[in-house]
Amino acid sequence: MATVAKKATPAAIAVLRQATALKPLRNKLSDGLLPSAAHLKQSPNSDHNTGLAADLTHDPKNGIDCAVIFEKLKEDKRVKYLIFNGKIWSKDKSKFGNRPYTGVNKHNHHLHISINPDSANDTSPWFWWMNQPNPLSVLASSVMPVPAKKAYPTPKPEECTCCKLHGQTK
Repeated sequence: MATVAKKATPAAIAVLRQATALKPLRNKLSDGLLPSAAHLKQSPNSDHNTGLAADLTHDPKNGIDCAVIFEKLKEDKRVKYLIFNGKIWSKDKSKFGNRPYTGVNKHNHHLHISINPDSANDTSPWFWWMNQPNPLSVLASSVMPVPAKKAYPTPKPEECTCCKLHGQTK
């Protein structure tokens, strides 16, 4: 079994903390940093295993619209690749645009952000196009615990595996 980071990188943690500082009422159900044992088995090469990835819950009702964020983060030099709503975009294949994502989990309920290793410690604003959060929200989000590892069930064909809420068969 591959070695797994014991802690997410500062850049990955910053994604979730900054989103919460900007939108404190956002849903965090599909947030994630480090993999569960099941995720590790299913995706042994995932950037979650190295601490260089974050999953951000799609919650447009409360200001976190991952469709918009997916497009805007293509401009960020820290981004290695993005997965959302059955699409993948990567910096190294950007000339091909958005491509179909063929993994089991289509990431319909969260945005996967993989971070370049040389940007692991860069905590500058991830959501630069949004209004900046108030200082109290920044303080509150800085002490929020990072998400625990999730125990994803082994997916069945045509089953949503993003979270407990959406774990029903299509």
